Amino acid sequence: MSARAYLLSAALIGASSIAMAQSGTPAEQAACRPDVRRFCFKVQESDGANAYLECLQQHRAKLTSRCRAVLESHGV
Repeated sequence: MSARAYLLSAALIGASSIAMAQSGTPAEQAACRPDVRRFCFKVQESDGANAYLECLQQHRAKLTSRCRAVLESHGV
């Protein structure tokens, strides 16, 4: 996984202030936060940042256009 993809997935966690401070713009976080809450609520922070990104990829067809655009802008 590329560093950009890792940083993006960390930004999507939403629960960790440390991860939020280190990655993703506030606009990117806001764009994907509803999708993370809707589709990835079973993912635990202890599962790692990759788990959120994998979850979003599994639900890609159902994501909002804003979140899909964020993923695409990071080559994910």
